[in-house]
Amino acid sequence: MKRVLTQKDIEEMIRKGDSLADIPQDVILTPSARDLVREHLEQSRRTSSTGLPGATVSTPASRPVPKVTSKSSKADLDAFFNSSQCEELKAQMVDIGRRLWQRAYVDGNGGNLAIRVGEDLALCTPTLVSKGFMKPADMCLVDFEGNQLCGTKKRTSEILMHLQIMQRQPRAIATVHCHPPYATGFAVAGVEPPTCMIPEFEVFCAVAVAPYRTPGTPEMGKLVADLVDQHNTILMANHGVVSWSHLSLEDAYFKMEILEAYCRTVLVATQLGRQPNTMTPAQLRELLKIKESLNLPDPRYGLKECELCDNADWRPGVTCAVPAKQQSDDTDKDIEQVVQTITDQIMAKVK
Repeated sequence: MKRVLTQKDIEEMIRKGDSLADIPQDVILTPSARDLVREHLEQSRRTSSTGLPGATVSTPASRPVPKVTSKSSKADLDAFFNSSQCEELKAQMVDIGRRLWQRAYVDGNGGNLAIRVGEDLALCTPTLVSKGFMKPADMCLVDFEGNQLCGTKKRTSEILMHLQIMQRQPRAIATVHCHPPYATGFAVAGVEPPTCMIPEFEVFCAVAVAPYRTPGTPEMGKLVADLVDQHNTILMANHGVVSWSHLSLEDAYFKMEILEAYCRTVLVATQLGRQPNTMTPAQLRELLKIKESLNLPDPRYGLKECELCDNADWRPGVTCAVPAKQQSDDTDKDIEQVVQTITDQIMAKVK
């Protein structure tokens, strides 16, 4: 019997550093596995040409960019950091940061962005700078331990979370973290948005909630990273949202727009005095087929149809109440003893 490789098998091979080019010809690949192999080989080709995943392929007239790692010399790292390809990515980060700020997805100096640019290297935004007013020169280059290698401003304090996502999910080449109000409201409530309402959300987002830990700590990063195998958009309890993309920084940002618009729409719909209409499981199944063809993660692949639109945790309009304090067993026994004593005294007088 011929061996069958699934998307999860391919992801594990990538994580281990195995060469996908060496997969035997007689192996059967599932459609999603085949797409991932093609995508990874194409990304490797682009990276070998430019040193940067997703960057424009250099022309013969362009100055060659050295292929670097965190162990490269300072001179090579500086040349890489100041290359035209890196400058292009820095400009993208400035643009996405401004869009986050204009949409009020960030406030103060909140939010951060990162792009994988090598085997163990990433560009990231600086700390203590408004995302609406960054400049390309503000960006930083870090290794996958969070050590800053290039850049005049200090790297974001939350870089470890971005790096842990990239290490756990080898397909992640870009991450966006911000605090969109409606989605963050769901995060504060600890509630996953209900499903089966709007197609764009179902196709492009897969949402989970990570418990709260102090921002910037390895513990926070681990809790988020543990969810990125099957989800590309994570609500961080009492904090905000982080998304990742296997395509580009802009695609990771798009997931924020889709999630925030969806959360806002859900809240509006639940205030109209009627139960919101939802898709049927069969209709959602069709959307999941589209999603799987796009090689996007979702934990619902393979579920039975009756399980697809289960919004058991969604309770619009229900408020929390502090439960009445329960009396202890000892208190109950004391009360029973007093009642028994009084009863005995009354019965003695009656006699």
